[in-house]
Amino acid sequence: MRKMLLAAGVLMLSFNAQAAQDAEAVYARACAACHNGQLPMAPQKGDKAAWEPRLAKGMDVLVQSVTNGLGAMPPRGLCMDCTAEDYQAVIELMTK
Repeated sequence: MRKMLLAAGVLMLSFNAQAAQDAEAVYARACAACHNGQLPMAPQKGDKAAWEPRLAKGMDVLVQSVTNGLGAMPPRGLCMDCTAEDYQAVIELMTK
């Protein structure tokens, strides 16, 4: 019985390693208001030149910036139910 519970726990953890939410839906709900050009200091979705220096810092730094807030961006970037994996998926979406 313990082995089955342990296996189930490990399996559940492996599911949590993936983004739980659709990146496009999160972007539309929580990010688009600022990253569609409403705030000039927020890099726009698809603006590779604006994202390049940010991406150079590494994905972990970008996810941490969203989580903690940076400049005009509030902590968690208006997505209170997002995980780090969700943030990474949305960042990847915005940088394409």
